[in-house]
Amino acid sequence: MRSKIFLLIVSIIIIGHSTVFSQKAPRFHVVALYENGGHHVEYTKAARPWLDKLAADSNFTIDYIRNTDLIDSAFLSKYQLFIQLDYPPYAWKDKAVKAFEDYITNGRGGWIGFHHATLLGDFDGYKMWDWFSGFMGGITYKNYIPTFARAKVIIEDPHHPVMKGVPSSFMVEKEEWYTYDKSPRPNVHVIASVDESTYSPNSDIKMGDHPVIWTNPNVKAKNVYIFMGHSPVLFNSEVYKRIFCNAIFWASAR
Repeated sequence: MRSKIFLLIVSIIIIGHSTVFSQKAPRFHVVALYENGGHHVEYTKAARPWLDKLAADSNFTIDYIRNTDLIDSAFLSKYQLFIQLDYPPYAWKDKAVKAFEDYITNGRGGWIGFHHATLLGDFDGYKMWDWFSGFMGGITYKNYIPTFARAKVIIEDPHHPVMKGVPSSFMVEKEEWYTYDKSPRPNVHVIASVDESTYSPNSDIKMGDHPVIWTNPNVKAKNVYIFMGHSPVLFNSEVYKRIFCNAIFWASAR
């Protein structure tokens, strides 16, 4: 009897150890910076559960922060991907600015920025972050469609990994479509643009050449900016979720 109990205990221990060792380490680690107030909160409320499920299903981790207080080089060294989830490029702590610039310039991790990340200019008493403007193609925010508009996005580079499985065009049901002082095209690689002739309702707030998804090849970090990121209805779109998912796996890979 004692020998049987002993064998049973040994079996349990072996099974337990096998279970521990069979658990895979996370593929990569992500930090997402999001706004803690204002009218973009509803987008974040839709994004977080979707991201959490994707992380669980795809075996990566994701942490969320609501301000830049924790950001320095040591903090960023823990993450292979930085998602700027509707957070503007101003009011960052000085140490966060320096650490982020190094992270992007020297390719210490990847970056995905959404929507508010191109709110570039003098806002709320803060001067424009010139480095970030350069990172986004040398642009300054100019205007937006406050009443929102439906519009068609045209894919310009269907071979980019972020566009894998994405049709040649797709509709965005609700967005406020920023305009800038100039197109970033000369300084970035444009992946997609919005066809302003498809605005519904129509708007006079247009910029002609209007990129909405692009990457900056002049830094070492894999990076992609995706303008669409205001309304939670975006997560009703399988195409939008595919682009977001593709961006995560592309930008996080070394």
